[in-house]
Amino acid sequence: MALLAACANYRPLPLGDGHYATRAAQLQAPASAMPVPELAARRFDPADGLDVTEVAMLAVVNSPALKLQRDALGIAQAQAFAAGLLPDPQLGFGADFPQNSGGGLIKAYNLGLSEDVSALLLRSSRKRVANAQTEQVNLDLLWAEWQTIAQARLLFDQVQSLRAQQIELDAEQRALAPVDQSVQAALAAGNLNYDSASAGLNAMADVRKRVADNAVAVHQAESDLRQLLGLAPTAPLDLVGAPYEVDPDAAQLAAALADLPRRRPDLLALQAGYRAQEAQLRGAILAQFPAITLGVTHARDTSNITTNGFSVGITLPLFNRNRGNIAIETATRQQLKDDYAARLLATRSDMQRLAADLRTLGAQQTAQVAHAKQLDAARAAAEQAWRNGLLDWPTYLVIRANALTADSDLIALRQARSTAAIALEALLGRTDFVHPRMSKR
Repeated sequence: MALLAACANYRPLPLGDGHYATRAAQLQAPASAMPVPELAARRFDPADGLDVTEVAMLAVVNSPALKLQRDALGIAQAQAFAAGLLPDPQLGFGADFPQNSGGGLIKAYNLGLSEDVSALLLRSSRKRVANAQTEQVNLDLLWAEWQTIAQARLLFDQVQSLRAQQIELDAEQRALAPVDQSVQAALAAGNLNYDSASAGLNAMADVRKRVADNAVAVHQAESDLRQLLGLAPTAPLDLVGAPYEVDPDAAQLAAALADLPRRRPDLLALQAGYRAQEAQLRGAILAQFPAITLGVTHARDTSNITTNGFSVGITLPLFNRNRGNIAIETATRQQLKDDYAARLLATRSDMQRLAADLRTLGAQQTAQVAHAKQLDAARAAAEQAWRNGLLDWPTYLVIRANALTADSDLIALRQARSTAAIALEALLGRTDFVHPRMSKR
């Protein structure tokens, strides 16, 4: 009964019904669960909308993908616990019953207790492997949280940019409506042929297509963000505030790069995995020695003679000697070493590329801002001139199309620069390049 009381009990765990929160206010994002300081310093309050920091906080706590990785960490911790357990001893019992024999014989039995000594000797190696693997899973989880934060910031920016683009396109569609009506009326009256009207017809059709295409992109981006936040597909996304912006200087980038192997979670995870493989190799080398099993015995034969003794079992290392596993673990260690070197090289190369991209996109954005302002002014003047009958509609449409293209290019440039900056920060693992406009208001 005492042994049964110590056994684990089965408890059913029913599957969920697939229902998710329909509002962000139904969820919590405690500061204690945040993996980076700037998120831990904020209080989650979705009552007045979600800014970019609150979106990141909610993603860290509620992302379905991160929940799966936390489950994986629980499995690794359970495996580390199992690796430290001692092997159970083996108890053996046998009995012999005399049949068709003379008198004076009794029932014989033998009783033995044995333990695998090799398993005890290899326990420390197993424990080191399991602990290092648990550390690796934990660091991989932290890296996934950092990546989720970056993804949340990117999706926030993408949704906001696409919504801004939708406002531009809707305004353009409304502005072109009078021109389209005039062209249609002129066609119906026979005052304009289709060759002459093609520019006006194509302008309105192009804007309608861009409105529809952008609406589909908005739906996709909003769906991706809801899924990342663990919200129901119909949950409203009340996003407020400016997108996340970072602007690291050369000194900050150099310092971050120099400290990279000691700070970035994925590199630390690779280091932990390498330590686990080192322990795995040491365990394989120890396992080449003969496996030993020790035991004690107590027996009585049919003539009532009782004996006590011991048993020793040794594996003879003649053919195998664990050479195959040693070769496998050695090659695996080399692979992990090369993987780590390749990751470092790729990180440094990507950092240099993204830093150069930021400089290029920054200069391009500055020039595009000035260009868009000029074309916006030209559009306003052209609209006034067209309404006053001082400008023909084909020229007016060309000016409007150029201004719309400039505005769209500026929105795309801002998003491209924000994407590169967020990617650079995530790549370097720095969390202190926060732009001053990070506050909600």
